[in-house]
Amino acid sequence: MAAVRIIVGLGNPGPDYAETRHNAGWMAIEKVAARLGRVREEFRGDGMLGRARGVLLFKPLLYMNRSGPPVARLMRETDARPDELLVLVDDLNLRLGAIRLRPGGSSGGHNGLVSLVEALGTDQFARLRMGIGPRPGRMDAKDFVLSPFGDAEWDAVEEMTDRAADAALCWLRDGVEEAMNSFNRGAENPQSP
Repeated sequence: MAAVRIIVGLGNPGPDYAETRHNAGWMAIEKVAARLGRVREEFRGDGMLGRARGVLLFKPLLYMNRSGPPVARLMRETDARPDELLVLVDDLNLRLGAIRLRPGGSSGGHNGLVSLVEALGTDQFARLRMGIGPRPGRMDAKDFVLSPFGDAEWDAVEEMTDRAADAALCWLRDGVEEAMNSFNRGAENPQSP
């Protein structure tokens, strides 16, 4: 069987969450689809699956903390390996606009990544984190990630999701190391000077 490449965008379903910080993954995967063009989409009950030019684009339609099982099922059905998976996800520990690609590692406490690691039985899959931080003051993390981006933030969000889509296409074309070398600059922690 030919190798399968899967890009997953994490988010929460429904119009109430569409423009929230936690849905940066969905925003970015829509841009990947637009760049690939002619994506054939199908509803799978637990997600939307798009096919274009030998890549599968997947948006789980369960809430973030239950994203893992639909992705694991898709990977089983396609015989995809963890190194053939890229997950697009928000990260409140990165400043707004920053992106960071890694070939694997900790979930960092992100509920979507926790669910994926549990369902896949490994943390050795690529993830492209998109910065939505810093969190203001003592605001609860859950309230922050489920809040919409502010009007003044949208230019940075658009630029970030554009770069994330470009990085995902670089991952498809050239692999994770090349994509990391090209796109990880400027991904400092929001607490950095």
